[in-house]
Amino acid sequence: MKKIRFGLHTKMAVLSFGSILIALFSSGLLVIERVASQLENEMGMRALAIARTLAQMEDIQHNVGKPGGEVVIQPLAERIRLATGVAYVVVLDNNGVRYSHPVQDRIGKKFSGEDMAYAIVAGGEYVSQAEGVLGPSVRAFVPVKVDEGTRQVGVVVVGILTPTIYSVLQNIRLELYYTLVIGLVVGLAGSVYLAQRIKRGMFNLEPEEIARLLEERVALLESISEGIIHIDRYARITLMNRAAYRITGVTDAIGKPVQEIIPNTGLLRVLASGEPEYNQEMIINGVTIVTNRIPVRVGGQTVGAVATFRDKSEVQRLAEELTGVKRFIEALRVQNHEYLNKLHTIAGLIQLNRHQEAVDFIFAVTAEQQELTQFLSRRIKDYGIAGLLMGKHSRAKELKIDFEIDRNSKLAYLPRTIDSSAMVIIIGNLLENAFEAVKGLEPSQRKVYLGLFTEGAGIRLVVGDSGPGLPDVLKETVFQPGFTTKLPPNSGLGLSLVRNCVDLAGGTIEIAKSPLGGAQFVVTIKNGEAKHDHQHVDC
Repeated sequence: MKKIRFGLHTKMAVLSFGSILIALFSSGLLVIERVASQLENEMGMRALAIARTLAQMEDIQHNVGKPGGEVVIQPLAERIRLATGVAYVVVLDNNGVRYSHPVQDRIGKKFSGEDMAYAIVAGGEYVSQAEGVLGPSVRAFVPVKVDEGTRQVGVVVVGILTPTIYSVLQNIRLELYYTLVIGLVVGLAGSVYLAQRIKRGMFNLEPEEIARLLEERVALLESISEGIIHIDRYARITLMNRAAYRITGVTDAIGKPVQEIIPNTGLLRVLASGEPEYNQEMIINGVTIVTNRIPVRVGGQTVGAVATFRDKSEVQRLAEELTGVKRFIEALRVQNHEYLNKLHTIAGLIQLNRHQEAVDFIFAVTAEQQELTQFLSRRIKDYGIAGLLMGKHSRAKELKIDFEIDRNSKLAYLPRTIDSSAMVIIIGNLLENAFEAVKGLEPSQRKVYLGLFTEGAGIRLVVGDSGPGLPDVLKETVFQPGFTTKLPPNSGLGLSLVRNCVDLAGGTIEIAKSPLGGAQFVVTIKNGEAKHDHQHVDC
């Protein structure tokens, strides 16, 4: 693996270095081209200035175009050529005949070059480039005029040989070498640094490893049965797995604002507040779901939010299975403890030769259990609730609590606004709180009452105890999540779950003073419309 990583690091550095080398080479060519062009412009201006000076000399003005004029003009032109260092100074008459030239044999012959016509015909001065006898040059044409500039008698041509790229390189080769070396060193160091930064940014992973991790992540997200939606800081959806598409009923959501896909989403609230929300209930596409929303933070800043959600019916089914198992285990544990005590009692009576008392004790225990079983099976038609009450009755006996189930209790059916699992949560938490309230009293004073009645199209549940009761100032506070008067590990969520289940069922819950002396909770649920408050925690 180290060899692969080193190879990738080297490739990245070489690629970056090659890019810098090409950039340096290209920029060097552009600079040289620019320098050569600038030199040509400067040479052209210099040649034009010299030509203007020659055109103003009287010796040239009076002798050009006249027989024997070259005798005066040639020495003068050569002196100026040698003094200024130009390539050539050529004086022409209006017919293009030379009166001066660096090559003596060309004097008296016609000037070659189509760029001369404008100076003779139009009488204008200008600079042009041409390939002359001595090589490529830039040359300036200035007309020679007499009679105060009214009559043209010839043209002065001054040429300067232009440098080739090779000659320019020769002149600046040392500077060029220094620049290239410094550029290459800086480029190499920058390439290595850039490669290292990129590697660190990729968590020192190889491209093959990144591709594999991406494939694994996609497979993992698609295998999860819960829906997953992630939004960025602009509330646009960046990730959505198959389960989320199935639950929301959409087919294309990536890149769209989340409120277009889920109008009642709570992700915007989490994105703004940066606070997570757990076990929230809401409706999407006609499906009641339970969702968790968590902000995504990078460097202490909230850069997005993610929601995981699941069909509530699936959650309820799993909860019912889990609750049933826990309830069954608790009932078995309590009954095991209870019957061990009874067996010990029977064994003791037999050892004391109290056979009749042992028989009477057995019949008494059997009759009590039989009576409770028959009562619950006859009056409570929901087996989950009946099983819960049976288990709580055994639990109360273990805690030496006088647990009375009103013999007028009757549950013929559950309202359609609530199901068995929610009722188990309500009854179980209220009874556990009642048991906790009386557990610190003397055994003779530990009393808990439960009544469950069918009233018209609804039900009424009453749970009272002989405990210390609740002050009026706490009657609303007790329903807040996390509030508890008990010692750890109690979480303070029991009554909050009860309140939420009751609210979702469209019911009411009241706290009063129990005839037993403590607190009394009265839950009323009618067969009306259930509430779907998205802000409540799922019960």
